[in-house]
Parts: sequence; structure tokens; C-alpha cells
Amino acid sequence: MYNTIEKVIDLGNGRKITIETGRLARQADGAVLVKMGKTMLLATVVAAKEAKEDTDFMPLSVEYREKFASAGRFPGGFLKREARPGDYEILISRLVDRALRPLFPEDFHAETFVTIYLISAENDIMPDALAGLAASSALAVSDIPFNGPISEVRVARINGKLVINPTFSQLRDADLDIIVGASADNILMVEGEMDEISEADMLEAIKFAHEEIKKQCQVQLELMKQADKVTKREYSHEENDEDLRELVHKKAYDNIVKIASAGLSKQERHEQTDQLKEELVAELIPEADEEEEQKKIIFNRYFFEVEKKALRNLILEKNLRVDGRNLQEIRPIWCEVDFLPAAHGSSLFTRGETQSLTTITLGSKLDEKIIDEVLIQGTDKFVLHYNFPPFSTGDARPIRGLSRREIGHGNLAHRALKRMMPPDSDNPYAVRIVSDILESNGSSSMATVCAGTLALMDCGIKMKKPVSGIAMGLITDKESGKYAILSDILGDEDHLGDMDFKVAGTKDGITATQMDIKVEGLSYEILAEALEQARKGRLYILDKMNEVISEPRPDFKPHVPRIVQIIIEKEMIGALIGPGGKIVQNIQNETGATIVIEEVDQKGVVDVFASNQTSIQAALERIKAIVAVPEVGQVYKGKVKSVVSFGAFVEILPGKEGLLHISEIDWKRIASTDEVLKEGQEIEVKLIDMDNNGKLKLSRKVLLPKPERPHHEDAPKQHQRDPKRQ
Repeated sequence: MYNTIEKVIDLGNGRKITIETGRLARQADGAVLVKMGKTMLLATVVAAKEAKEDTDFMPLSVEYREKFASAGRFPGGFLKREARPGDYEILISRLVDRALRPLFPEDFHAETFVTIYLISAENDIMPDALAGLAASSALAVSDIPFNGPISEVRVARINGKLVINPTFSQLRDADLDIIVGASADNILMVEGEMDEISEADMLEAIKFAHEEIKKQCQVQLELMKQADKVTKREYSHEENDEDLRELVHKKAYDNIVKIASAGLSKQERHEQTDQLKEELVAELIPEADEEEEQKKIIFNRYFFEVEKKALRNLILEKNLRVDGRNLQEIRPIWCEVDFLPAAHGSSLFTRGETQSLTTITLGSKLDEKIIDEVLIQGTDKFVLHYNFPPFSTGDARPIRGLSRREIGHGNLAHRALKRMMPPDSDNPYAVRIVSDILESNGSSSMATVCAGTLALMDCGIKMKKPVSGIAMGLITDKESGKYAILSDILGDEDHLGDMDFKVAGTKDGITATQMDIKVEGLSYEILAEALEQARKGRLYILDKMNEVISEPRPDFKPHVPRIVQIIIEKEMIGALIGPGGKIVQNIQNETGATIVIEEVDQKGVVDVFASNQTSIQAALERIKAIVAVPEVGQVYKGKVKSVVSFGAFVEILPGKEGLLHISEIDWKRIASTDEVLKEGQEIEVKLIDMDNNGKLKLSRKVLLPKPERPHHEDAPKQHQRDPKRQ
């Protein structure tokens, strides 16, 4: 029998989360089953007993995967099995990774694998908000060293009220949607999107989430104690040489400060720092030393410690940053639109040594992104792709496919812009934004937001408001209590600092945020100060963008394909499509236009998409002829389909024929229909009647001049009455 332990978290309103361990995946170091309603997540964690040689970092791997069987569905594709993770799964993996990673001991370097499976899925329950809790619970019931527990919850504001872990259907009405990761004491990670909310509202949502997370962490501590996993495994993954550490600090510190104070470019600064490192290695570690390679590994770790301390002290003590700016100063910005004349819209946004070349492409409904996740299906008419090639940082290496970082940064920029996109009624196009980072030294995702806004306005998309973004940093010192909030951080300031806080929004509020905190005890007061400083920086960047283009162009560029949308009766959809799509395909082939037909709200919505007006007009004429409804009193140019003894059947609209009776062909008497009409002949007729069964009665003669009554001189006179006969 299994020794099963179960704990329950009460979310209120009859909702609860159950954590169970001891029944599944018992050979993993830790495994739990997290249940909410019919949704079940299996989380496991396994860590190597020892670190690999020469490893001086935390090799953590987090994988979140969704099983299609969990929702009773087949996977798509030829193989009909789960393949590599999709963007949605990668984004959830990143959310969990970012909350867990800071809490492993600094000297714990064993490979650690966290795997989370969605094995049962209730349609309306969002599993992503449970993944962090499941991963942390698996660590709690293992002997792997971890300074947790943590948990993650989603917070949404629906009709002015904050809600923990809302359902899919509830989220449709939310103007705030964030996931917060935290321990019982500290916020670790925040990510989400908003509808122009204030900084105060966002802080309120974070605090609301943290109160729930504290309860979930307490339940995990109880689970850990009950599973007898309070004591974690012993390990020794770092060798230290205190004499070498002291020497590195003594010889490197002042030189690093000197380099950092010179206001050099990124490449120049790195070159001089690398040169200093090489000189110190040659001086402190002789080639004849038998432990040369091992000491070099230790040296690199100590050199990084000194570099981190020197740059942080420079900011805290002198308010001086490595590129010479003060704490709130934004790097020089220059922008350009219509940079690529053949693109539908384009921009070049450069801030310091970070540069994004961004393009807009407009398409039809056929170009919309197809979404086929376990719980989410449909299409997305607005997509954003972010590319980060190696040359952008001067790295000499090949491009090896799309990284998780690129997916995450693209998603953040997408969320920042999507709530400012016009409604479908004002924009029938599918829109694709592509940001290619040409140069990078800090916050290329926020450069993508700015470049995306500029390119959208250059294209002529009627954005509700322009959006800009900024990345904030933080340097703290526990002993002195000093801290410094940095606007528009560099790559080095992100790497060596305590916080990376990206905020995007309009002049009126925040539309997206992503925050990673690497330090304990960050107060809400400091967070509020960082948000206010970010707001000022965001507005400054918006002003710079407005100097180049302040509102969308009044019209699309001449080479942009046009879309014309018409509404038809639902009953006419089949007639327009035709048997096997024959009619609509024939129209497309003959006019060169692309036609997309769908049913929306009991109506047919027809999009006609083409690169020139001639094609659109030709297609529209064909469509209108098919879907037109005959009207009594209207004159039509028809074609004689058949001739019969009593008249002719004339097609006045595609698929709609009426009877032209022989008596309605002409004013004069006609002995035989074929005296006047031939099959295939085109004539004008008027619809004079339509009965309850839809039968059409046509007339040709009413369109012809009506002859006058004949009058002759020798016409017989009216007889007069003979008086003799009276």
C-alpha cells in the first residue's frame, strides 16, 4: 500500500486545491499531484547527486507539458502524438523557472530537472496558475536543497474586484491579468497584461496575490514536515581558496572601478575587462601549477564577485553608472519610420546600444495564427515575433533555431501592444509584427514595444494610443540600507543587479509588465518608487517617439493589399460557396482576389482581399450578383435559359430564374416564343410579381413603348337609328 499524504488549500467560494504525494512517480526525488476540480498536474523533480566538473552555475531545467488526452483530444499533425513544446508550454515553463531559480543555494550546482505534466484538464480551469505551486511542492517533499517554498497565483480584476485564479470565462472580462510568484517573505516574479491601469492598482494586485501565496507556502511547509523532508541532502559543489579570493579582490577591484568609470562603450568595456582578467590569471596562476585549470575556474568566480561588487558600489556610493549616466537618465534615442519602403509598415528604434528593426505585414483571415493547445483553440489575428541573432551582441556563433528567451520577450511585447490594437470593426486585417534586434545592450523587448508602435502607426493601423516601454533596475545593500533605482538599464546592470523590472504602457496607464527580483526583503515602498520612476521614463520615451510620428497615417500605403468586408444573409453563404467551393473558387481564380467567408452572429461576413482595386471590384460585383435578393419593380439584365411554348425562363440573378410568359414578351400578339427569343439571348426584364412560394413573374413588354390605338378615316361610322323603324 502507498503512504499517501494529502493537504488542502481553501480558495474560498467552494474552491479548493489539493496537494497529494506518495502515490505517483515514487522513484523521483520528489513528486506531487495537484488537483483543482477535474484539473490535475503531476510535478516531479530529480537532481544529480553531484555537480558536473567545471560547473559553477545552477543548471536548472523546467519543463511544463500538456497531454492532449487530459482533455479528451487527439494531437494534430501526421504522427498524432505530442511533439516539442508549443509557445504556450514554453511560456509557462519560464514562469516557473524564474520563480524557482533564485532560491537554490548559490553553491548548489547539480543538474536539476523539474517536470510538470497536465494529466487531466477541466475546460474552464486555467492550469498555468497551478504549475508553480506544483513544482515547489515537489521540491518540498524531496531532499534537494531549496530555500523555498514558493507559489504562483493568477490575479485578475473583474468588474473592479480582484480575483485569485479566475476561470477562462471569467478572464474575458478582466482589465488586469497577472501571475505573481513569491515566497512567504518576498515577491520573486510578476508577469501580465493590463488595460491601462495605474501603478497603485498594480501594487494592490501584487499585495493581494502575496497574501494568498503566504497561505499556500504554509501548507507546503506542513507537507514537507509530514513527509519528513525538512532536512535536505548534503553537498559540496564548490572548492574555495581564500588566499586567491583575497588576491583577486586586492588586484582587480580598483582596476575594474577605473574601467567602469571611463564611460566606455559596451564592447570597449568588455575588452578592457577581459584584458585585465587575462593579465591577473597570468600573474596569479602560473602555467606550471598542477591545479591550473581548477584554479582558473575558481578565479573566474572570484573575479565575477569583485566585478559585481565594484560596479554596485560605484552606483550606490557615487551615483555613477558604467556608461556615465545618472540614475534616472535615459540613453539617447533616435527613431525612423518607413525605413523599408517595400514593407507595409516599418520602423527603426535605437536607444543607446539597443536597436530594433521592426516590420508590419497585413494579411487576410487566412493568415491568422491557428491556436491548437489542449485547452485553447481558435485563431489570433495579431501576432508578434521577436528575433535575437548572435551578431546583435557581437557573438561569433551560428543561429540555432528559436530560443525560449525569444519566445518570452516576444510574448511580453505582444501583451504590451495587443490591448491598444483597434477593434475588428476598425481593422479587418491579420497583423504580424516582426522585431529583429540588430544591436543589444539592455531591454531589447522594450525596444520592440516602441518600434512596434512606430511601425503600426507608419502602416496606418488605427491604434487606440501609442505604447512605449522601459526596463528598470535596482541595486541594494542590506548592511547600509542603501538602494538605487536605475532607469533604462544596460545588460551589465541587469546581470549584476537585484531586479529587472520591465514596464510598458500608454500615457494613461500600464499595459504589460515583467518583473524578476533577485534580492530578499524588497519593500513595497521601493516597488512603488520604481513604478513611478518607470512612469516618468515611459512618458519621456513616448515624447521622443511622438517627434517622429504621433498618430497613425490616415491611409495605408499604395502597395498594401485592401480588404473590403460585406455582410450577407446567412442563407446565402451556401450559394456563394457553391458545391465543394466551386463558385467561390471560380470567383477567386477569375478576379485574383482572396475571399474568406464565415458565419458570425447569424450573418455571413465576407472579406474580399486583393492587392488592387480592380480585382476587389470585380469580385464584389460577382458576389453581390449571387447574394442579391430579387425585388419586385426592379429591372434586371437576364439571360434566356430555356424557351417553351408558353414563354421563356430567364435567369435574372445567379441561380434565380423567373417565367417570362408569352403574353409579357411584347405588346403585339406572338404566335410562338422562338419567333422573338433564343436560348442564351440577353434581354432586359422587369420583376412584376413574386408569389408566396418565391416564383418570379417577369415582363419584357412593360419596358417597351406601348403602341397607340389605331385610328382610320374610312372606319365605319356608328349607325344612326332609323325613325321609320321606331
